[in-house]
Amino acid sequence: MTAAATIRPEGTHRRDGVLERYGTCLALAALLVFFALLAPNFASPGNLLNVLRQVSFLSILAVGFTLALVVAELDLSFANVCSFAAVAMGALLYGGWPIALGLAAPLAIGLGFGLFNGLAVTRLRIPSLIATLATGTIANGAAFLLTGGVAFVGRLPEAVLALGRGSIAGVPVLVVWMVVVAGLAQFVVRGTRLGAHMLATGEAEDAARLAGIDVARMKRLGLALSGLLAGSTAVLLVGALSTAAPTMAYDFLMRAIAAVLIGMTTIEPGRPNVPGTIVGVLMIGALTNGLVLMGAPYFVQDIVLGAIILASVGLSASRLKRAAFGLHK
Repeated sequence: MTAAATIRPEGTHRRDGVLERYGTCLALAALLVFFALLAPNFASPGNLLNVLRQVSFLSILAVGFTLALVVAELDLSFANVCSFAAVAMGALLYGGWPIALGLAAPLAIGLGFGLFNGLAVTRLRIPSLIATLATGTIANGAAFLLTGGVAFVGRLPEAVLALGRGSIAGVPVLVVWMVVVAGLAQFVVRGTRLGAHMLATGEAEDAARLAGIDVARMKRLGLALSGLLAGSTAVLLVGALSTAAPTMAYDFLMRAIAAVLIGMTTIEPGRPNVPGTIVGVLMIGALTNGLVLMGAPYFVQDIVLGAIILASVGLSASRLKRAAFGLHK
């Protein structure tokens, strides 16, 4: 090979880096253009705002899953924990208990499950894949035990409904919650010492431990935050829908995981990151809405979602394997 053949044109590395980091963002933009041209009313302001409102629940759950994955742990319990927290909130509010208690209960339940997951992983040394599957099953059973399989339905106090149905300066409050949660999570991870310790724990646990970082504490924190955001989403779901069912968050599990996997292909390729997760959430939201407007059968959404997971998991396989089976321990 000649010397000339080994010289790449100036700027090639930069272009490759841009495509690697932002290729998925460009794909999202192309997807939006595609549906704007082919899906009736997709690009209307009302529909775009509706898409953002619809993905708000998914985004908060996905950010929680991201925070767990940042410390190289999986949380597969968040959807069931969210459902259980929601029916606990419904039982209290429809039972006439004080609103403050009804709002505090799902947050406490989510945080409690998250802390238990963290202790199971760090103290009992159970891989997070197994631990969170088990606690998710417990939460699912508890939700059905509490409700008997029947949803709580009825008019809730206006203060509760405002959390999920209100608006601020014309912007749905759910969209505001989504932005606030994502912004706070990004600030913690990238703007604080605590976040730096979480990142170090997820990237190189042994090196982080040698540097004096309390690795076990970081793992408990990541899983606790995931649980807390599951409980927070329960509050917003009940407020928005004025109902509480034992399976109301079931469909969010695979979609949230898919959003995080998509997010790991952009912004910080190969790493879980909050901005990337939001890109993934928006892509899934746009796909779902656009396919519905185009009249695609409901099962097409599942086929497309599965294809997206397969396409994005390759880049993140190493992190997922370590998180699922505790191979870093």
